[in-house]
Amino acid sequence: MPTESMFVAQMARLYLAVPGTVAPADPVIALAAAWKDVGLFKPGSLEWNTDPKFEEVKSHQLRYTARTIQTEDAATTKVELQEWNATNIVAVYGGGEVTSTTTGGKTFYRYTPPKVGGRSQFAAVIELIDGGKHYRRIVPLCEQVAAVNQKFPNDAESTLPLELKVIGGAVGDPWYDLTDDPGFAPVA
Repeated sequence: MPTESMFVAQMARLYLAVPGTVAPADPVIALAAAWKDVGLFKPGSLEWNTDPKFEEVKSHQLRYTARTIQTEDAATTKVELQEWNATNIVAVYGGGEVTSTTTGGKTFYRYTPPKVGGRSQFAAVIELIDGGKHYRRIVPLCEQVAAVNQKFPNDAESTLPLELKVIGGAVGDPWYDLTDDPGFAPVA
């Protein structure tokens, strides 16, 4: 395998926006201001997982499966956010709101998690760069549907664990990639 076909994500970013925000048209164009960079996250924490489900059709006369039928598809992305801010806390807990109040000349902020049935959905762009190769995974619709297990160690930063599940829609692809990597050129 030629080494130019290898990919090492030297830079990775995750952007979130409200669903329906115009997605980038190519892997290098600057994202519109509506896309919010979630900021720093732990090295090695960015994951993408697919989880298709299958049913097997078996026959008494065969020792192996006679046919496999895919019954569903699923995908998630995970990351451990190192930056705490209003955008990140809302994403990590699946919604809610941050409000401010001033008391005695001091401003305080209150985060209220979403009520049951009140979760927010997001659009996401995962950006990966290896030298001159750029990749963007576009997720038009996703939602935080996982439990949040937050740790507060005294010898390292406390991270916000973000896990987003891809939500399929009636229109368009549930996710897709854009890249300028020449290795992806279709075979003639």
